[in-house]
Amino acid sequence: MDFGLSQEQRQIREMVAEFVDEEVVPRASEIDETDEFPRDLIDEMSELGLMGMPFPEEYGGAGLDYHSYALALAEISRGSGGLGTVVAAHTSLAGNMLYEFGDDAQKETYLTPLNEGRDVGAFALSEPGAGSDVPAMETTAEPVGDRGDDGEPDEYVVNGGKLWISNGSVADTVVLFAKTDEEAGNKGISSFVVRPEDDDGFHVEGTEHKLGDKGCPTAELRFDDMHIPAERRLGAEGEGFVQALKTLNAGRITIAARSVGIAQAALDAAAEYANEREQFDQPIGEFQSIKHKLADMDTKLQAARMLMHRAADRKIRGEDFIKEAAQAKLYASEISREVANEGVQIHGGYGYTKDFPAERFYRDAKLNEIYEGTSEILRNTIGDQVLDEH
Repeated sequence: MDFGLSQEQRQIREMVAEFVDEEVVPRASEIDETDEFPRDLIDEMSELGLMGMPFPEEYGGAGLDYHSYALALAEISRGSGGLGTVVAAHTSLAGNMLYEFGDDAQKETYLTPLNEGRDVGAFALSEPGAGSDVPAMETTAEPVGDRGDDGEPDEYVVNGGKLWISNGSVADTVVLFAKTDEEAGNKGISSFVVRPEDDDGFHVEGTEHKLGDKGCPTAELRFDDMHIPAERRLGAEGEGFVQALKTLNAGRITIAARSVGIAQAALDAAAEYANEREQFDQPIGEFQSIKHKLADMDTKLQAARMLMHRAADRKIRGEDFIKEAAQAKLYASEISREVANEGVQIHGGYGYTKDFPAERFYRDAKLNEIYEGTSEILRNTIGDQVLDEH
């Protein structure tokens, strides 16, 4: 593994960092306060090619490797955790489902506008009673019509609902998971492309009022006799569960990147404050206790960054990366909270107010330990992998 960045990777990171510093950071507090979806920033990122970074140019993507994608997402998240989630859900989840499991026509029709930023994507998997326990989902997609020689129905009729769907209320394309065979357990789950504007029966019930992650609408969706043409199914019937696991596995690298970005923002703010804030006639950064906090914060951050790149490296090489992605997401998510917590502590009373961004970093960091695999689930995944290796 090469620990240095290529010239192209450095240029991408610098380009995104410049955009974030000029356009996102000045807006971050406003986005956090209003919780409004920043469509104008999405448009600007689309012009920079940041909405389809890891996908081929033939489908409107930027053709970047996963190191570059992770670097860019970390920078975006450094500016705004919510914006980082918007891009991750759009790209790593919705986009990756279409790229990995869609046919050529589906990629051309649905992936290309996502990559070009003309459409926004969402990934509808979780339900009120089916978070970590995916097979417990109750949303159904009933095949309708005579199965011809090809064995395909004419369409599917979807009923049910989804919860905690990032981008769900603003998405133009939703990748939806539903049971096509209620008796087959996880082998009865299939995935579909849904177009909210075109598909009658698609309803947004509302959005969640969250602790953090502001600017990324997290929606509750409902489907009432929603008809989906059979040609909008991704892959074969019953493949949805495996598709979801593979997609979430790659997505964990990007949640590690979001975690790294937020931790970097918390460290930067804490170090700057430690240099400026004076107590007992000297900057508080001169106190050993503060230096030790900053040292631990930076060391944890660098370790998380290495785990993120290690997982990305194995993905690029086409090697199995289930354990590596889980470890990167687990460690990075937990240290992002720890680093953000110490950032609040270094700011003292000011860190508990909205006059400084330290409290926002803390709120944004917590989500990393929950979505796309809780820390508890990831420890199970890693433990299983370790046992299988021995």
